[in-house]
Parts: sequence; structure tokens; C-alpha cells
Amino acid sequence: MRTLKVLLAEDVHMVRGALVALLELESDLTVVAQVDRGDLIVPAAMEHRPDVAVIDIDLPGMDGLTAAALLREKLPNCRALILTSLGRPGTVRRALGAHVSGFILKDAPPDHLAEAVRNVARGMRVIDPQLALSAWDVGENPLSERELQVLRLAAQGAEAAEIATTLHLSAGTVRNYLTTIVMKLNARNRVDAIRIATEAGWVP
Repeated sequence: MRTLKVLLAEDVHMVRGALVALLELESDLTVVAQVDRGDLIVPAAMEHRPDVAVIDIDLPGMDGLTAAALLREKLPNCRALILTSLGRPGTVRRALGAHVSGFILKDAPPDHLAEAVRNVARGMRVIDPQLALSAWDVGENPLSERELQVLRLAAQGAEAAEIATTLHLSAGTVRNYLTTIVMKLNARNRVDAIRIATEAGWVP
């Protein structure tokens, strides 16, 4: 059995160390690179050429799903396995849309991670069955890409004028977008819209 090369991306030092130790217990797995930022994933992968990249979804610099999509473009032979503590249905749908090979929760039994790495390396899709079902239950994201951009900035605390400057729009247009977002999500107000979109996984 050939040894599979693994890249691990996790920003919490203690968690990353535990995951490396866990993977290194397997005779057919070796961790060739470990990073703590999303924007370091592709450079590390290009240098070490891993078979599988195990990527936390919430990373500084670049979120895990964006990094996974970029990794697929730059190094298509490397499979991405998303590891997260957030089992939001919308996040699972985003992961599937990014064509990742797997999506498992951090609280899964330890042996599941090693087996998931092996399975995605074989070209299989590994998605927790309950998460896959819930992803279909939540429905499609009703917001356009521009509406998502506006809502992401609003979720970060930006006011309409600041959002307008960032996206090169007028403040009136931004307010119109926010009104539309609230209506589409059947939300009470902007704060409620942010909550709904975040819980669904549409806003990272």
C-alpha cells in the first residue's frame, strides 16, 4: 500500500497538533505540510504535492471553501476534505458547489478521519449522511452574488455608506439591496437577515 501524502490546514495550534498526531498513527498516511492560514494552502500544496488536503472551513486569510476551490484549479490531482465544527446545511451545499471531495465534522470518531482521507484519495465523495440530507432540506440560497456581497459586509458591521464605497455603488442602491435581502429571507430586519443567512451557511 502506497503512503498517501496529506496537507493539513487548521488555525488552532493545539487542534492542528492533535490532528497531525492522529494521522501520523496510520502507517499509510504522512503529513507533508501543515498551515494555519487559508491563503497558504495553495503555495504549500504546490511545493509538497499532497494527495489530500484536509482543510478547516474557518481560516484566516482565506476561508477553507475558497481555498479548496482554488486548490482544485491549481492542483486538480489533490483532493480536498473539509473538516469543520459547523454542520450548517447551507455550508454543506457550498462545499458541494465547490466540488470538494469530502465534508466531515470535527467531532466525528477519530478513525473516520483516516478512513475519509483514504476514500477521497480513491476518488470517492465522503459526506456525513445526516449533513447531506439536511443540505437538501434547507433549500437553495435565494440571494444573488451581489446581494451576498452586500450581506457579508453588513455582517462585518459595515454601514450602507461604507458598503457602497467598497462595492462602488451608491448608498441608495445598497439600501435597496438590503431591503430586497430582508424580503427574500422573510426576515424582520437586517440583523435577522444576517442571522438567517449565517445559520443556513450562505454567509461564511
